[in-house]
Amino acid sequence: MAEAEVKRALVVGAHPDDPDFGAGGTAALWTRDGWEFFYLVCTDGSKGSADPTMSPERLVPARREEQRAAAAALGVRECFFLDHVDGELSPNRELLGQIVRVIRTVKPHAVFTHTLDVIQRNSFINHSDHRAAAQATVDAVYPSARDVLNFPEHIAQGLEAHHVRELYLWGANDSNFSVDITEVVEQKIDGLMKHTSQFGARENFAEFAKQRWRDETGRFVERFQRVTLAF
Repeated sequence: MAEAEVKRALVVGAHPDDPDFGAGGTAALWTRDGWEFFYLVCTDGSKGSADPTMSPERLVPARREEQRAAAAALGVRECFFLDHVDGELSPNRELLGQIVRVIRTVKPHAVFTHTLDVIQRNSFINHSDHRAAAQATVDAVYPSARDVLNFPEHIAQGLEAHHVRELYLWGANDSNFSVDITEVVEQKIDGLMKHTSQFGARENFAEFAKQRWRDETGRFVERFQRVTLAF
């Protein structure tokens, strides 16, 4: 980073809890080093329950408060919510413009989001909302947020075009960058456990989640495909 640049990052997730799963450890660790982290959640999380007695009207506000609590536990400065319907996210012009607006507001050096890969590690299908959020975020980073003639209404309202310098995609098959989160792995798990509607009833979830990030040496890492934007 250039010396004058602000250490600021935006994490874009499709659902509440996605930012914590994807980059919560990095957020907690880098915040200790002077970074400011912001979360942007694209959907309302209204379908994220296996409980047949749960209703979207109860679930949506609960998941929003859980996300705020998780963000606070990880040192994240602020959460933004777009409230698109869970399971119906589309990488259309509306979503693109909303993400561009947040990028131009926050002015992050780095943006984190889901991978665009459909099949992950030959064992997992990447949720369609994840792919939609990723596609719109990548397109927002380049070229939309950068180009002053894209969404000129933002400029007219006092926002400026913004150059994101680094893009990090979690869950990618072609990861090329790792963050050792061993120092903050318990903090990451604590953040995830704030999502009680998702994990509160799952026995041994904390240990399961911890093992997800353990590498062959016993350290805990978050892996990303990092793209350094040379423009």
